Amino acid sequence: MATPYPKVYFGDSIVGSAQATLGVATSAVLYGLSVYTVFPVHVDGTRRTAFRLRDHFQRLVESCKIIGIDQFAKEWDFERFLAVTDELIGANDPGRDVFVRATVHVDESIPGTRVRGCHTKVSMFVYNATPIVPQDGIRLKTSPWRRIPDDAIPSRAKVNGAYVNSVLAKQDAIDSGYDDCIFLDGNGHVCELSAANIFLVRGGTLITPDPSCDILDGINRRTVLTLAAEEGIPVVERHVDMTELYIADEVFVTGTSAGVAHVVEVDGRSVGDRVHGPIAQTLRKRHSATVRSDALHGWVTELS
Repeated sequence: MATPYPKVYFGDSIVGSAQATLGVATSAVLYGLSVYTVFPVHVDGTRRTAFRLRDHFQRLVESCKIIGIDQFAKEWDFERFLAVTDELIGANDPGRDVFVRATVHVDESIPGTRVRGCHTKVSMFVYNATPIVPQDGIRLKTSPWRRIPDDAIPSRAKVNGAYVNSVLAKQDAIDSGYDDCIFLDGNGHVCELSAANIFLVRGGTLITPDPSCDILDGINRRTVLTLAAEEGIPVVERHVDMTELYIADEVFVTGTSAGVAHVVEVDGRSVGDRVHGPIAQTLRKRHSATVRSDALHGWVTELS
């Protein structure tokens, strides 16, 4: 369980976490009508850096656009987002790496099931960067719950209410003694975990479901694809059958809150030799270094 740091951005200012509340009659509460992103801030002494901050802001903008939330982009630009992030981190003065969750809430009261023209409120809070999956080997279970398709609630938009789907699937996995779930789409193809993208390796080729497979086109997913190409690792994005995971040489997952973490078991079947494979190891080291300091891609933003 994560505990927010005491200072939170809510509305237009930094307040105590107990003051950052939404009314019970708002769309965010009634319908889960909010969109969000989570990004890491690396702390090294007095140096603080945010990873791919501009991309995370853009994801908020795009999630709003997909859902029809039309006020956020009118009121926020990247410079404002950066300034608030900087102020929030300074107010909490973390002594270790943290995550920041930024959310756009539709806080109109009892508007009915509509979104356009509704008032929004932005919240941002900080919490310790604790991974959501084991870093020493993950055990996965195929979920009986199917991933919500793009023509129902699109996975490429991070919509709060849609995460009921993830809760159902992950709780089933936990109840069955596993760490997390694997979602399949309506045709039985692999999508992702409850909150992380999935990769497999066969014959030296890195394979992952493409963005049309009802997945979140994750920022860390795209990071790993870029790093793999730079390492000369062949990459294929395509539909993935469930049984391909059973015979893969390596399986690993990616995400802001997952890092790059290897999978040792899928549905009771061991993956490879149940160790961190060479491609996963290479990409984990590159990813970890890139999140902290990156002169090549311009992905790291210095905070004051």
